[in-house]
Amino acid sequence: AVERELAGRRVTLRVERVVLQDGTQTLRDVVQHPDSVVIVPLEDDGNVVMVRQYRKAAGRELLEFPAGMMESAASPDASPLDADASPDASPLDADASPDASPLDAARRELREETGLDATQLIELGNFFAAPGSMTERLHAFLATGLFPNPLAPDADERITLERLPFAEAVRLARAGELNDAKTLASLLLAAPHVGGGEWNRHPPSVMPAKAGIHSGNVPRSTASRG
Repeated sequence: AVERELAGRRVTLRVERVVLQDGTQTLRDVVQHPDSVVIVPLEDDGNVVMVRQYRKAAGRELLEFPAGMMESAASPDASPLDADASPDASPLDADASPDASPLDAARRELREETGLDATQLIELGNFFAAPGSMTERLHAFLATGLFPNPLAPDADERITLERLPFAEAVRLARAGELNDAKTLASLLLAAPHVGGGEWNRHPPSVMPAKAGIHSGNVPRSTASRG
């Protein structure tokens, strides 16, 4: 049963009364959060494209893989805060949303945050962001065959792109210099698909993505240039 509820711009906080297996009643804070996507953009030369941006909750800039929430026709993006920031902004960009699937969301976020599109998007897996308190599930994708095909970014995003070798991203992760959980998880999931590195000499027992499954193949000549 929901005891209290507070609605934000994109999330809802609920205080729920739950009954444990032994009959004990207790309260749980649950953040209702839309599902999201995270993309590992891998260039032909082995570099990954990452984004650096300020995160208010962390109080600092973080280096991350491109990511974002799935948009649906019901997502209430518009608010007085949005209107103040960008009077011409529409809650649903006709070219960018709603997202029919996580794959569509991944392509949109990749184009918005990096200006790049991919000839192939392979779903690496999915995971909960913070299952102790949030409903958000993240879908991770590996993007290859990159080419320019930008979409307008969100009005309130301030992003700097950084390119670095996959091995350097792994080194930063092991050194504790990557502090974003979805980036760390996606790096781990992508590693078996990236050759030529020490991490791949003894790969974990992860089933590789089957060809043609969860893949979004877009011929370069027919890709939308919106």
